[in-house]
Amino acid sequence: NLLRHTDGSYLTEQKKYTFEENSLLLDYSKVEPIYFKDNKEKKCVDIFPYDTGVGIETIYYIGIDWLTKEQPIYIEPKLNKKGAQTNYLLMLFKALRHPEVAQHTDDLYEIKFEKDTIQIEQKQDLLTPLLVIHFLSIVKEIVRKGLKKSYYKVENNLYGRIKGKVVVGKTIKQNHFKNKPLNTFCAYDDFGLNGLENRLLKKALFFVQRYLPSVKNLEAEQYMAEIFGYTLPAFEFVSEDVNVNDLKHTKTNAFYKEYAEGIRLAKMILQRFGYNITNTQNKTIHTPPFWIDMSKLFELYVLGLLKDRFRQYVGYHDYFKGNELDYLLDCNDNGKEYKLVIDAKYRELYQRGYDIKDIRQVSGYARLNKVYEKLRVDKDLLIDCLIIYPDLASPFDDLFMVGDLTPDDEKRKIIEFSNFYNRLQKYLIY
Repeated sequence: NLLRHTDGSYLTEQKKYTFEENSLLLDYSKVEPIYFKDNKEKKCVDIFPYDTGVGIETIYYIGIDWLTKEQPIYIEPKLNKKGAQTNYLLMLFKALRHPEVAQHTDDLYEIKFEKDTIQIEQKQDLLTPLLVIHFLSIVKEIVRKGLKKSYYKVENNLYGRIKGKVVVGKTIKQNHFKNKPLNTFCAYDDFGLNGLENRLLKKALFFVQRYLPSVKNLEAEQYMAEIFGYTLPAFEFVSEDVNVNDLKHTKTNAFYKEYAEGIRLAKMILQRFGYNITNTQNKTIHTPPFWIDMSKLFELYVLGLLKDRFRQYVGYHDYFKGNELDYLLDCNDNGKEYKLVIDAKYRELYQRGYDIKDIRQVSGYARLNKVYEKLRVDKDLLIDCLIIYPDLASPFDDLFMVGDLTPDDEKRKIIEFSNFYNRLQKYLIY
């Protein structure tokens, strides 16, 4: 059984839970924290002693894993005060509307295919919808740019001619023994769209097609169906015939950077379903342990919203001598000038206050000489700082920036500091 809280509910991210020794968990000394990609600075689940039992702290990650060799733990997205759950899929596809955002998803999730699988219900599956949305967004960009052509090996029974290498065994068995002396089986290289990479993408698309009806998130389902309808016709003349052994031999050209990511995701989707398309319809599934970094997802979501508004004028993860900034904005929009250091904080704290560590961090970024140079701001001036954070109760899904403020609108200012603002940013819910 998946580990649950004492009230019977599943554990959610960013909370502390305690369990008695005689309930579900055993000896505290036998339970260890779970790290994201083995990074000791990124804990998915932390463990602390609690009287005669054990305490568990969940920290900005959702997913499923083995807490002990016998006990799996399942972390759901957090709930708001009305019990509605974070719509992490909607956050993802709003971010991936911009193809360049997909280049920053390396640290978004981790899948542990090498570990034993864990049985869950289809409705508890947080991983597959995320993989599908990510995969479809990449394939959409591939189709937009055009499928690449390549050389691939084919075998054909040619009449009255020979091309490439004669396949002697098949020629004798299927032609000579059947009184077809002018037919010859030949193996040769052909050039076109039916290369291994495109066939692999199409095979994964067929798995996705079978899986889509099981998605219960209406907005996500509509989004995926729309992209699927756009991408599949481009593969009309591509076969889905792929041998599992062929997956080891897929190669990508650096010129087609989306193909590398698309093929990586296609392999994961096929592996996720055990290379058996009937597994896409199961009500219970066996999933490998996995973790999704919700703070990273929120960061990409905010990046997508910033690009909706300011397009290419948003810098992401600019690096200045050991300092990595979330976003830099340098834009003149309809006569309003925006020159800001922006940071995304996946914390609801800013609805009622602030964390001085965050203020110092962002303020420090805004005092870097390189930032002044990049934004072309006089060093006698203070650069505006903005923190964007989630708000579960907000009905809005947009960004009101510093330049939109009226003189008497103090609610978006952190009044203890000069030129420092926060903005209630919708944290999407079902």
